[in-house]
Amino acid sequence: MDFNLAVALRESARRAPAKPAVILGAVKLSYAQLDELSDRVAGNLTAAGVTPGDRVGLQLPNIPQFVIAYFGILKAGGVVVPMNVLLKAPEIEFQLRDSGARVLITYGAFIDESAKAAEAAAVTSLYVVAEAGAAAATGTAFDALLAGDPPGPQLALRSPADPAVIIYTSGTTGTPKGAVLSHITLYMNADIPGRLFEFDDNDVVVVALPLFHVFALSSIMNTCVLLGGTMSLVPRFDPRGVLELIQRDRASIFMGVPTMYIALLQTPGDWDFSTLRVAVSGGAPIPAEVIDAFESRFGIPILEGYGLSETASTTTFNISATERKVYSVGKPIWGVSVQIWDDAGQPLPAGAGHVGEVVVRGTNVMTGYYNNPEATARAFAGGWFHTGDLGYLDEDGFLFIVDRIKDLIIRGGYNVYPREVEEVLYAHPAVAEAAVIGVPDAMMGEEVHAIVAVKAGQPVTEAELIDFVKQRVAAYKYPRAIEFRDTLPKNATGKILKKDLRS
Repeated sequence: MDFNLAVALRESARRAPAKPAVILGAVKLSYAQLDELSDRVAGNLTAAGVTPGDRVGLQLPNIPQFVIAYFGILKAGGVVVPMNVLLKAPEIEFQLRDSGARVLITYGAFIDESAKAAEAAAVTSLYVVAEAGAAAATGTAFDALLAGDPPGPQLALRSPADPAVIIYTSGTTGTPKGAVLSHITLYMNADIPGRLFEFDDNDVVVVALPLFHVFALSSIMNTCVLLGGTMSLVPRFDPRGVLELIQRDRASIFMGVPTMYIALLQTPGDWDFSTLRVAVSGGAPIPAEVIDAFESRFGIPILEGYGLSETASTTTFNISATERKVYSVGKPIWGVSVQIWDDAGQPLPAGAGHVGEVVVRGTNVMTGYYNNPEATARAFAGGWFHTGDLGYLDEDGFLFIVDRIKDLIIRGGYNVYPREVEEVLYAHPAVAEAAVIGVPDAMMGEEVHAIVAVKAGQPVTEAELIDFVKQRVAAYKYPRAIEFRDTLPKNATGKILKKDLRS
């Protein structure tokens, strides 16, 4: 069987060629234009030596070129490796090396970090989308991928189980792992959730979530293109700007992480939300008071869902305001099963008194971690995917997430892995001991907090340490506060007791 996820764009362009697919400011791309431009990218990538199965790094903000490049890579038979635009050179280099990508498409604003990483990872082709029409000082201009005569329809033959996207996540070790999402997995996770909340080609979605994140990539972009909606892109989240876009573009759907809803609530003004029919929250647990306040002020229900990079975004979802349970993350979507397991790997009965690990299997689950059979085996122990999250199912089948097994910090919807930050802290000559934990934060959900013991005779200030980390990791990862102690609590084996630090 042949199946390429990019057929979603081809069919929508055939069905409604003049329909706007992408809006950014005064720029509008119809489905026919998006289809043709991505054909050009596919043809030029193929001419440059990209063959089916080759991995291509894609590191762009929410601009039309992201959508064009994404579908162009898929049409060429390539595997998209979406990358966070905030990553530093060592982080980019790791993902390029681990995935084996030899092509990187990036943005002019990030070229210093991206170029260093590309050179270190032996990338052979670096394409750069220039800022505001400026010429690319390094690499080849992205426009080269749009050049030449229209090549005609491009759609490489792929199998449904072939990789379409490798999206990087991490475990408690902080070592990134590439979750492999197949063409059919991404198709199913666009089609099923989209139909659950009755997405249709009249819908306009304000896309404030970054497209390199699985939430926006799968639940917004793929869904929108498959079902023929319109995406109004937001390159950088600004609450007032988002509210203005909802009014200007007569948006009907908004999807965001809890910090976005908090920011929208804190923005004064009388806003016309008459066209907005639904808001969706994911990426991190949303506080109950935020749901209540948002619905009270704007009259729009927030439907909460749950998923991970490894589950192509959506696992459970509250499908409507009338069929939801507020503060639950909903029921498993069609084709997905969820169980709660105890420490022995046995399913637990329903009820709030039976909290265990959330395990998943179904059409939404990754095929495994790229080139990492050991991590894949651990993740699928017992035949189900282990999320690392703690929760319970109620008697009606609604899932409630209560905690995380891992030390993962979710800051504003972004995952921060403590050991990665700790390793940077330990690289500072004055640091003797370091532990990083998440602390509650009204805006971000959680904030990155470091506890440090310094070496005798080597004083260092909080500002100096924060700046040291800030220069070495993405902006969302560095600690916003550092607490100094003479020593950190440990158990008999010398392991730092983070539980004690949190309490």
